[in-house]
Amino acid sequence: MAKPTKVATVAEIADQFRNSSAAVVTEYRGLKMSQLTALRKSLGNDTAYTVAKNTLVKRAAADAGVEGLDGLFTGPTAVAFINGEPVDAAKVLRDFAKANPLLVIKGGVLDGKPLDATEVNKLADLESRDVLLAKMAGAMLATLTKAAVVLNALPSQVARLAAALVEKRTEEEGAPEVEAPAPETSEAAVEDAPAAESVVEDAPVVEDAPAAEAAAPQETASEQV
Repeated sequence: MAKPTKVATVAEIADQFRNSSAAVVTEYRGLKMSQLTALRKSLGNDTAYTVAKNTLVKRAAADAGVEGLDGLFTGPTAVAFINGEPVDAAKVLRDFAKANPLLVIKGGVLDGKPLDATEVNKLADLESRDVLLAKMAGAMLATLTKAAVVLNALPSQVARLAAALVEKRTEEEGAPEVEAPAPETSEAAVEDAPAAESVVEDAPVVEDAPAAEAAAPQETASEQV
């Protein structure tokens, strides 16, 4: 029959598996208590660095439904249960392991998926959520600034365009119309017009025709004699 303390420990570790966003399994063989204390301080309040027997941790993982970690529970085991930003905690563990080679990162779990040691180190290489948010905010601010500049420039551009259109319209309406030249009348033709009238006035010369008609009766009289 399991001791009440062991049952309580398993239940507590199982809750940590359930409630954490990620967990990293480490081996701390040879590390001093002062070094473990320094590591806990570096991890901060968002990460619980729990030391427990492998049998208890394995049972707690099974109770929490976490799979794929059984092979990691060998040697002196401590699990970092991360409640904050996984990338930040992974960076702390990686940097501490570089400075203290006795700490060995063995693997872990992220969002229910098991990770090996290489994947934990890759997680540590990622930029933290705060850095990504800062970059996104900077990019959005730059975009908004450019948009504001464009929007502020639009009224002046529209005003200049309107002024140019008004000026062009005014020039078109104010231009004088070119009158077609009147046909020129030749002075010589005007002066020659009376001459035509004088020719018409000479027409009465035709009145001599009755003389021919008078001669015709004389010939008829001779024929009668």
